Amino acid sequence: MKSPMKTPTFHIRAYVTKDGSEIRELIHPDKDPHAEMSLAEATILPGRKTALHVHERSQEIYYVIRGRAVMRLGSETMEIEAGDSILILPGTEHAVHNTGSVALKILCCCSPAYSHEDTRLLDEEQEP
Repeated sequence: MKSPMKTPTFHIRAYVTKDGSEIRELIHPDKDPHAEMSLAEATILPGRKTALHVHERSQEIYYVIRGRAVMRLGSETMEIEAGDSILILPGTEHAVHNTGSVALKILCCCSPAYSHEDTRLLDEEQEP
């Protein structure tokens, strides 16, 4: 059995997801065939928002590592900040608005792994 893959974060090229956040995929099945989920670091600049969206299959966990924001989760709106963990069930609409003065950093764990095909954008008028 091959040993697990290890890649320093600074070697990972960022890309923009369908919801508008900048993502660095830390672990993903596309990179390591042993992975069955994904872990990514999302960055949202001050004043920016992600598009309101849902994942039909993936369950997501957000862990805020830096900054503060307002998050829409289903029909609720809540403030989130460094140290908070948020569980997002499949089919639950969600969006994040960075209300702080520094780049918001969130670790995002998806199971099954994140895919653009599993992301459906919703009406942007409903963002936080």
